[in-house]
Amino acid sequence: MIIEQLIYECSNNNTKAQEQIYRLLAPKLFSVCLKYSRNYEEAQDNLQESFLIIFEKINQYKNTGSFEGWAKRVTINYVLQQYRKQNIFEIVSEKIADEEEIEIDDDNISLEFLTKIIQELPDRYRLVFNLYVLDGYSHKEIAEMLEINIGTSKSNLARAKAILKSKIESNNSFEVKKSK
Repeated sequence: MIIEQLIYECSNNNTKAQEQIYRLLAPKLFSVCLKYSRNYEEAQDNLQESFLIIFEKINQYKNTGSFEGWAKRVTINYVLQQYRKQNIFEIVSEKIADEEEIEIDDDNISLEFLTKIIQELPDRYRLVFNLYVLDGYSHKEIAEMLEINIGTSKSNLARAKAILKSKIESNNSFEVKKSK
C-alpha cells in the first residue's frame, strides 16, 4: 500500500493500516524519542504515546510535506510537552558569550559514548542541545517550542556544550592514560 492510502485507512481507524504505519515509522520515531528522553524506557513510553496522538490527529495531516516529517514533529511536540509540564527551565537574563565551536576527534569518540553523555545532560540542556545541534532549530523556534526566552535557550545550549566538552576531555585523558 502506498503511504497516502495507509493514511486514509488510518483516518478510518483501520488497525491493519495503523500497524503498517507503525512498522514503517517506529524505528525512526524511536530514535527521536531516545534523543529527547532520559532513558530507553521513557523513550519507549514516549513512542507509544506519540503514535496514539499521530493516529488520533492523522486527519490534520494535509499532504503537504512528508508524512514522516509531520509525524516527527508530532513526536517532538509530545515529548517537549511532557517537559513543559515539569517546568524544568530556569529563566536567565545573563549575557551569553559567543558560541564556541567544539572540535571532536572522531577516531577517539564512539557514537555510543556521545549518545550516552548527551542523554546524561540535565533535561533542559539536553532538549535545547538536541533541538539546536541535532535537529537544526533556531533559538527563536526553540524558545517558542519550550515556552522560554531566547536568552534561556542560548544559555542552556552554552551550558550543554560546556558539560559535553568537559566529559569528552575527561574521556580522552582517560583513554590516553589507559593506553599507556
